[in-house]
Amino acid sequence: MVNLAEEFEKLGGELLILDEVHKYPNWAREVKNIYDFQRNLKIIFTGSSIIALFRENVDLSRRAVFYNLPGLSFREYLKIESIGDFEPITLNNLLSNHESIAAHLSDRFKPLAHLPNYIKGGYYPFFKENPNTYFIRIEQVLKLVLEFDLQFIKGIDSQNIRKLYQLLYVLSQSVPFIPNISKLSEKIGITRNTLLLYLDYLEKAKIINSLQASGKSTSILQKPDKIYLENTNLGHAISKQEINLGNERETFFLNQLKNSNHHVNLPKLGDFLIDETFLFEIGVSKKSAAQLNNQPNSFVAADGIEVGFGNKIPIWLFGFLY
Repeated sequence: MVNLAEEFEKLGGELLILDEVHKYPNWAREVKNIYDFQRNLKIIFTGSSIIALFRENVDLSRRAVFYNLPGLSFREYLKIESIGDFEPITLNNLLSNHESIAAHLSDRFKPLAHLPNYIKGGYYPFFKENPNTYFIRIEQVLKLVLEFDLQFIKGIDSQNIRKLYQLLYVLSQSVPFIPNISKLSEKIGITRNTLLLYLDYLEKAKIINSLQASGKSTSILQKPDKIYLENTNLGHAISKQEINLGNERETFFLNQLKNSNHHVNLPKLGDFLIDETFLFEIGVSKKSAAQLNNQPNSFVAADGIEVGFGNKIPIWLFGFLY
């Protein structure tokens, strides 16, 4: 790669783009050398395996700026499907003006008609290539992460991998999953610390999202208080059965908030605490805020409504945050 960059610069090259760079041995060291010695070159590199990118021990932090590309938001899905081209909405604007925003958007499209399609099969852009093979593609991604990307973790073997497939199935059905790490590690047959490390890498690989109680540390070996699949499409690909709607709603909400760079914790009351400020309960249209005990800055994100009122906000609107 270094030789290629050197020849490229001699021929007048200015921008070197390296796709799937993680598949190249010692890629980080060579990118570092290219950056240091071919100073006139701009370099863009991409990798589809987040875990492989994290594994490299050569420090590129002083040279490279890393960007994470999340899956599609509900807003982006609507644009790709040519349903409408809408601007993203900040959380503060959404909370303050959700009634007028939802009414305006609902005049332009029917959110409750399109949200189920997104939740089931609209998160990854490759749904446009062939909707009939969409879940097969997701299964292939899972297989790649579980059977190849994670092989460097000590204590992981093929028998453990099969049991961890079962863990993902449990996550797709749970409301949500509250892990007992000791029992789970015993059942899978690996140590507690290895399991926690495994869960940490699954989160880095965007397979799961974990929640910690507000005020707790977030170290790798800290047990998560709740675990969700990273997005709702994973549940439909893994389960092949009816998905629990409560789990699906919470997974959608958590995914859209985390992907828009908001900090999410597990509160003592309610389902989610956002940025240590906003308290949310997730539920159906008839859901009340009674469980929140009139806490300040508390809201209900409700499914099944186009336009909300007061502190009840339609959950689809949180799909416009990025």
